[in-house]
Amino acid sequence: MTHHPAAPSADFEQQLVRWRHHLHRHPETGFNEVDTADYVARHLSALGLSVHRGIGGTGVVASLTVGHSARSIGLRADMDALAMGEAAPGRAHASQNAGCMHACGHDGHMAMVLGAAQLLAERRDFDGTVHFIFQPAEEHGKGAAAMMADGLFQRFPVDEIYGAHNIPGMPAGHMAIRSGGIMASEDNFVIEITGRGGHAARPHMAIDPLVIGAEIVLALQTVVARSVDPSQPAVVSCTEFTTDGIRNALPTHATIKGDTRSYSPEVQALLAKRMREISEGICAAHGASCRFTYTHEFAPTVNWPACVEVATAAAQAVIGAERLDSNVTPMMISEDFGAFLQVVPGAFMFIGNGEAGTPGGVPLHNAAYDFNDAVLPVGARYFAELARARLPITA
Repeated sequence: MTHHPAAPSADFEQQLVRWRHHLHRHPETGFNEVDTADYVARHLSALGLSVHRGIGGTGVVASLTVGHSARSIGLRADMDALAMGEAAPGRAHASQNAGCMHACGHDGHMAMVLGAAQLLAERRDFDGTVHFIFQPAEEHGKGAAAMMADGLFQRFPVDEIYGAHNIPGMPAGHMAIRSGGIMASEDNFVIEITGRGGHAARPHMAIDPLVIGAEIVLALQTVVARSVDPSQPAVVSCTEFTTDGIRNALPTHATIKGDTRSYSPEVQALLAKRMREISEGICAAHGASCRFTYTHEFAPTVNWPACVEVATAAAQAVIGAERLDSNVTPMMISEDFGAFLQVVPGAFMFIGNGEAGTPGGVPLHNAAYDFNDAVLPVGARYFAELARARLPITA
C-alpha cells in the first residue's frame, strides 16, 4: 500500500511564507547569524522541542523525541546569507540589511525544516528522535566542521542525516537525487609569482611576471584536458589576476587565484600536483620564483546509496514518481553538507525552484534571486516524510 502524507493546510502554507519572508528581510553572513538563530530557536521552542544554542558558533539543534525507539535522524538547514546587495525593487520582503541578502535560498531551507518540525510536533506519527540541525557558515564551507568540532554528533547522535537545496532552472517542486557524488569538492589555489619590475620601455631589464602569469593561466587549461581521465569530472578555473604594475612600469609581483572542482580525493591530488608542477616549471623557465598554495575548502557531497533509496521513496510519496529524477547529472557546485556525509550516512536532495523565465528561475547568487514560496510545502512535507519513513511506528 502506497503511503501518501496528508497535504498541509492553507494556514500552514501561509506560516511557511511568513517565516521565510522574515528570514529574507533579516539576512546575516556566516557565523554572524545571531538574530537568525534567535528567530529559529524561538519558534522551535514554541513547538515544544528541546532547543540547544551556540553549537559551532551560532548553530542551533532542536530535538523531538516520540515513543521509545533509540533510532534517530538529522534534518539539516543552512542559515547564512551572502555579502551582496539585493536588487529587487518593489519586493516587499527585500533585505533590510544593506550589503547582505539571501541569494542562495537558505531562508527557504530554514522555513522548510521549521515546517517539518511543526508537522512532526503536531502529528507525532513516528517513533524515535529527530534532530533539526540549523547550520551556520555554509557558504564558505566552515560551519559543518565547526559544529562537528563542537561535538554535534556526540551530543546529538544520528543514524542518518538528510539535507536539500533549491535549484533554479529545475521545474518548481520537482526533485532530483543520485547515489554517489552529487556535488563537487571545491579547492582554492593561489599562485604568487615574483619577477623583477622595470621600465615598460626596457623590458629586457625586467622579468615580467604578467607575461609569465598569462602563460601559466593558459597552461593550466591542459590539466583537465590532458592529465585527468576523461571519465572523471574536473574543472580548473582561474578567477583573479592581479599585479603591482602601473601603466609605464612592469610589475614585480603577479598573483593568480581560482578554484578547482572534482569528486574524488585522487583527482584532487592530481590537480594539485600538476598545477604546482606547471606553475613552478614555467616560473623557473623564465627566471622568476613561484609560491603555490592549494587548500581544500569543501568536501565532495557523496550520497550513501541506502539513504538515497530512503530519500527517493520519501520524495515519491510527496510529489509522485513522475516529478522525481533519481539519477540526476552531478553538479559542479559545492555544499558544506558533504562534510557531514564523510562522518555519518545520509543523502542530499535537489528541489526545483522554477525554470528560467518563471518564478524562482533567477540563478543562485544573483542579486535579483528569490526563493520560490510555492516550493516551501513540498520541502516541509519531504523532510517530515523522511522522519516517518526512517522512524516508523511499529506494533
